[in-house]
Amino acid sequence: MLKGQLTHPQILEALGRAGHGSKILIADGNYPFATTLGRNATLVSLNLAPGKVGCLDVLGALLSAVPVEAAAVMQYDTEGPYARDTDPPIWADYRGALRDAGSDLELDPIARFDFYDVAGRDDVALTIATGEQRTWANILLTIGVVMSSTND
Repeated sequence: MLKGQLTHPQILEALGRAGHGSKILIADGNYPFATTLGRNATLVSLNLAPGKVGCLDVLGALLSAVPVEAAAVMQYDTEGPYARDTDPPIWADYRGALRDAGSDLELDPIARFDFYDVAGRDDVALTIATGEQRTWANILLTIGVVMSSTND
């Protein structure tokens, strides 16, 4: 029986095959994950219903399971029908989750179509589709290193 926060067998399997530098995409409910999936990525569909399961839920579980050395988000549009002039509120939630996990990482915004390219590369080991309804909630994590207590 597992006692950690992360118990999803398919996600645990994908993380077990990933390593330092591999990436994990947590995709919101608007993300075109089926058409932008990296060829090495395992797709896990947690998008049960709108708003169920959310990106922040998944981020919390992942942060309890793997070290993260970088976090990128999809930069919001500043023009057009989906334009914003401030960071999406979920970004503050991501920053809080990272802080709560003991990380001082900054979120690295990547332009939308560049984000699709990066999230579809061969180094993406896991793509998690969520039912997140908040916009601009996509986050791409880079797995870090577990340091041994005997490292010099």
